[in-house]
Amino acid sequence: MSLVKILAHQHAGTIVLNRPEKRNALSRELLAELEGAFRAFHREKAIRAVVITGAGSAFCAGMDLAEMQTLGTGEEAEARFQEDAENYRDLLELMLRFPKPLIAAVNGPAVAGGLGIMLACDIVIAAAESHFGLPEPRRGVVAGIVSPLLAFRIGAGQAAPLLLTGRMIDGDEAHRIGLVHELVSHDLLWARATLIAEEIALNAPEALLLTKRMLNEVIGEQLFTQLSAGAAVSAAARTTESAAEGLRAFVEKRTPVWP
Repeated sequence: MSLVKILAHQHAGTIVLNRPEKRNALSRELLAELEGAFRAFHREKAIRAVVITGAGSAFCAGMDLAEMQTLGTGEEAEARFQEDAENYRDLLELMLRFPKPLIAAVNGPAVAGGLGIMLACDIVIAAAESHFGLPEPRRGVVAGIVSPLLAFRIGAGQAAPLLLTGRMIDGDEAHRIGLVHELVSHDLLWARATLIAEEIALNAPEALLLTKRMLNEVIGEQLFTQLSAGAAVSAAARTTESAAEGLRAFVEKRTPVWP
């Protein structure tokens, strides 16, 4: 079964994270397929904007922690931690540099690395019942790559409570702090996203490309450097005793006991 589905409707492309039984957790295989989906739509001139959503009840639960937990310890595991962090960073950079506007249609919880996927989109609409959060500290790891992107979108002052408490917030709170641009009922989510895509299609593609570059590469000139620094921090955090305990506790469905 494909872990990512792609659809086309008039000027809108749609990418569906298709791992509903795992709440669309980002395994290495899913990340690779997601990168391929973006590259496929990059070549399609008829597609003027791309909608990203999730299958089932979640948008994306973040990294596949069960897959992370199997890596163990030692130099080989540390090298894989670094590789995983860099691959995730590269995907977010691909999205930020993508020449066509990206619309996140958040159909359910967007958590941890899944929140990063949402934040790399240009426009975010969400079902009213969606929830958002960065629970990494409760799992002994660090949202190093998502942190600069979150601060870029909503400011460091609004980002700090999410990053330091690990708490989840609802759609109303996410809309209030600017994390989400628009809340809609769940049954209208995809229709609203495609309507925005058709509105975008009225604009010149070259103008949209240059506007995205202005936003993400000029105004956000330090963002890509910060994402790379965040990848290093994320990889380092995964080598700690806290990370080992946090991931074990997650897999065993218990409260972690911090060293």
